[in-house]
Amino acid sequence: MSSAPLCIELTRGNSIESFHYVDVAVADLSGKTISTWGDYEKSVLPRSAIKPLQALPLIETGAADAFQLSEAEIALACSSHNGEKLHVEAVENWLSKIGCSAEDLACGQHDPMDFNLVKEEILHGNYPKVTANNCSGKHTGFLTVMRHLGIDHENYLHPNHQLHTDYITPILSEMCHVDLSVQEPGVDGCGVPVWAVPLRGLAIGWAEMIAKPSASPLFQAMMNQPFYIAGTGRACTEIVSSTQGRAIVKTGAEGVFCAAIPEQGLGVALKARDGASRAATAALTWLLAEFGITEKEESRPLTNHAGKRVGEIRISI
Repeated sequence: MSSAPLCIELTRGNSIESFHYVDVAVADLSGKTISTWGDYEKSVLPRSAIKPLQALPLIETGAADAFQLSEAEIALACSSHNGEKLHVEAVENWLSKIGCSAEDLACGQHDPMDFNLVKEEILHGNYPKVTANNCSGKHTGFLTVMRHLGIDHENYLHPNHQLHTDYITPILSEMCHVDLSVQEPGVDGCGVPVWAVPLRGLAIGWAEMIAKPSASPLFQAMMNQPFYIAGTGRACTEIVSSTQGRAIVKTGAEGVFCAAIPEQGLGVALKARDGASRAATAALTWLLAEFGITEKEESRPLTNHAGKRVGEIRISI
């Protein structure tokens, strides 16, 4: 346990150019916090890092089985995808399977996460569109649950909609051991309610997913179809793929990153105080090495546009 946060340093030459502080909680299956750095009790907005928890009703209600969802579709329900052609096609085919269309998605449109990956689609006038939204898989999962249960999906973003009051919010409260009845939710980038959760509770929730039978199909899909949880060049896809599922990870906006380490029964939750995703990724990479999941690295190179090494990103404890 450490009262000090992890410090991520960015060097250039012999100088420290920037640094970031990261708070971390690591919990086991019993709910015990076994490792911490910084303020692990503070509440954070987990954003997209809880998408696998939000996807649990897809399995628990029987909706995934009823519509015979593929592992790629289940992985998309947990994803923040790049909006690459394969992602978009999979979402659109899934919508058709459940009798819905892109017009039923309330997540909105946004600019590409990486223009280079979708430039051909842009040139052909196929971008932007709602099915390319990084949260379209999650929203299609919500629609699937509602179609299966016969719930009207009008205004499904509202926190008082049955989808949230009966399914999504109770799961988050139960898994993360937090009373959500005493707070008003914020609004996430895709429009869904976002609740503040203590970092320690978030780690417990990810640990408890390991032993939860309904989470097994989600983790299995993420392990077998890592491209569909993020995409080309993304940390989530690269970590799950390179570790062969020994670490199941999910990033969230503003420097949040969560992970489950199934073989050790551990859940990890972290938050970069300044919201920097590069700090969150560096911190998670270091933690996975500390727990023996990946090879230890003293630092990661920082390169310029010509590919020349000009500095490094490193952990300072």
